Amino acid sequence: MEDIRNAILEFAEKSKKTKFYFNDMEKAVRKVMPDVKARMVKKAATSLINEEKLIYFSTGSTTMYGLKGKGQTEDH
Repeated sequence: MEDIRNAILEFAEKSKKTKFYFNDMEKAVRKVMPDVKARMVKKAATSLINEEKLIYFSTGSTTMYGLKGKGQTEDH
């Protein structure tokens, strides 16, 4: 699980975009760990959100993820 969390954080930090979809995050993790299941990526992302390292960004019709403090992901 920790490897998946690290892969997610690395993707989020290196991404040019400040917000990204779950599918983008899942693809990035699978490049590093091809056998990982989507459910494990979801659990790792949820744990990062609970620790406030990632945040949700809702557009109303879809939910995106963002690295806390990077770009305009904060609700102000």
